[in-house]
Amino acid sequence: MEQRYVTEAEVRDLLEAETEARGGTEFMLASQKAALDHAQKTCSISKEQADAIVAEVGKFDFVTEPTAVKIADLLPEYPEDVRAIFAKERVTLEKDQIEAILEIVRNNS
Repeated sequence: MEQRYVTEAEVRDLLEAETEARGGTEFMLASQKAALDHAQKTCSISKEQADAIVAEVGKFDFVTEPTAVKIADLLPEYPEDVRAIFAKERVTLEKDQIEAILEIVRNNS
């Protein structure tokens, strides 16, 4: 079994498809219902947009897959947001790198 990081948009789409397959939310576990509700309320972009963000920021050598997914989920708008995402990474971002990430997010959301 393969493990991979998924965006919140993909989680939303998967849970919505599962809801349809089961014939409604009454046949879902409480945790699945809660996850679906959360994803529907907090995710404002499509899976395709999230995938585009992950692919584009993933091209930078300093962006790991988990960080790329986090960027797609959080959709940073300001340089401080990007710095917060990278706070636990052992990377010091230059101003142009931050601007490149923000531009990718702006273009795909």
